[in-house]
Amino acid sequence: MLPIMIESSRTDLLSLEPDALRQTLSAHFASRGQAAYRAEQVARWIYGRLGQSFEGMTDLPVDEREVMSATFRIDEPETDRVSLSVDGTAKHLWRLSDGQLVESVLIPTDRRLTLCISSQAGCAMGCTFCATGWGGFDRQLSPGEIVGQYRASRRWADENDYGPITNIVYMGMGEPLANRPAVNASLTILNQGYGVGARRITVSTVGVVPGILELAERPEQFGLALSLHAPDPGLRRELIPLEKRYPLGEVLDALRRFDGAGGRRITFEYTMIRDVNDAPTLASRLAVIARDVGAFVNLIPFNPIPYKDWTASPPERISRFASILEEAGVPVAVRETRGRDIDAACGQLRAHALVELRPGRGRTS
Repeated sequence: MLPIMIESSRTDLLSLEPDALRQTLSAHFASRGQAAYRAEQVARWIYGRLGQSFEGMTDLPVDEREVMSATFRIDEPETDRVSLSVDGTAKHLWRLSDGQLVESVLIPTDRRLTLCISSQAGCAMGCTFCATGWGGFDRQLSPGEIVGQYRASRRWADENDYGPITNIVYMGMGEPLANRPAVNASLTILNQGYGVGARRITVSTVGVVPGILELAERPEQFGLALSLHAPDPGLRRELIPLEKRYPLGEVLDALRRFDGAGGRRITFEYTMIRDVNDAPTLASRLAVIARDVGAFVNLIPFNPIPYKDWTASPPERISRFASILEEAGVPVAVRETRGRDIDAACGQLRAHALVELRPGRGRTS
């Protein structure tokens, strides 16, 4: 893995877990002879008011704001572009402090506003159906860069009358459990700092077993989504190279541990690709393993990517697949295709931006 490459001369307050943030600020203000309550003032600006600069923290003395600016930073991403779909989906391409590009997506429905965030700049997993891998892997994101997507998206949602963000899914660019130190810290920050309920946060993985086991040990009831895409290990290996390192049997053992911790939702994400993984026999096999771990199944019509001539399964084939699962007692939903007119699927907007910036980048076969 490439190291996290961000500015290190000033401490990024967004990367600190709430307890560490308050301890760091308390020590800072104590060293300057300031009152202890100053630390909580800054914490309120960070968590409650989504403060973007120290200059804007108007209840601090001017000289203290100047010293804060020299000592700390608030590493929130800048907007590179925003794409709005006719269905209301809003996709942001964010530019990080070193110029890297990452994506997040706001998905509105009648009852919720879901934010899909990224955990890496690119992805190294190489899944054959995913546009993110086509763009390559550049580096891990810091906790602050992950949290910054939430802060900036929440502010944009407020300004554009989308309402409050109700749910967060780590289903954007990257494999979250391949960046566990930053992802685990960001989960704590979002939950304890910004007050997002653990059951409203879901972490996605293609099957990084150590990360699943770590999540199982956490006291919070974060959800887990497994990018399954095939119940047959041989077919899954063709779609998801990580199957070679963490075979499906080991992944299911880890999911049983996760399920055994209690109160945690498991979802199987299953991309429906015509004549690849949509046979009725596969639905029956999927039903067996879904019942084993109590998983909910999301069927997702395939989104086109630059280097594959695959197409989505026809609606009638998806319906038949779903019916087999339902008849077997497995809860299932067919995910509504959202934002296709704006390349809202993971990695698509960044892939197009990379082509503009660096023609010829990506896979050629």
